Amino acid sequence: MIFSILAFVAVFVSICIKDRKKSLYVQSLNCFFEAIYDFIISAFTGAILSIINLIRTFIFINKEKFSKLVYLTILFFFESIIIINCYFSWAGYISILPTIGSMIRSYCLWNSDMKLVRISGITTGILYGSYYIYYKSWFMVFGYLILLLIGIYEVIKNDIKKIKV
Repeated sequence: MIFSILAFVAVFVSICIKDRKKSLYVQSLNCFFEAIYDFIISAFTGAILSIINLIRTFIFINKEKFSKLVYLTILFFFESIIIINCYFSWAGYISILPTIGSMIRSYCLWNSDMKLVRISGITTGILYGSYYIYYKSWFMVFGYLILLLIGIYEVIKNDIKKIKV
């Protein structure tokens, strides 16, 4: 349970940070703690995705070191790995939820727009929250519900209120 708590503290903080690089460092902590927790509860699709996401996040932190073409190729590589993981760790249709969640999150973290990072908190909250309902991991469901609400709040606060009508 301690790893799930640490994972959620990290993901909540990462959504609230306005600096992309700092947000990604904190997000990488979330990936690490969630991988450990998922292995403990035998949610192997999620566990492997968390390890993939940890590696992905560290690469995305160093975006400026890559040319645009190489950086785009890295995105396609990770999206492909996520799909392949779904195939090899298939536990039924439930495996689709974290797969789609990770694909959306990968694109949002790959992009430099913090608005997309905040939006991915909403999609991650919905898709991973539903995944953990299946595994009856109620603490994780509660945590992802909180992430969903924080994501909505952050999008409203930072993005919607700034739109001039």
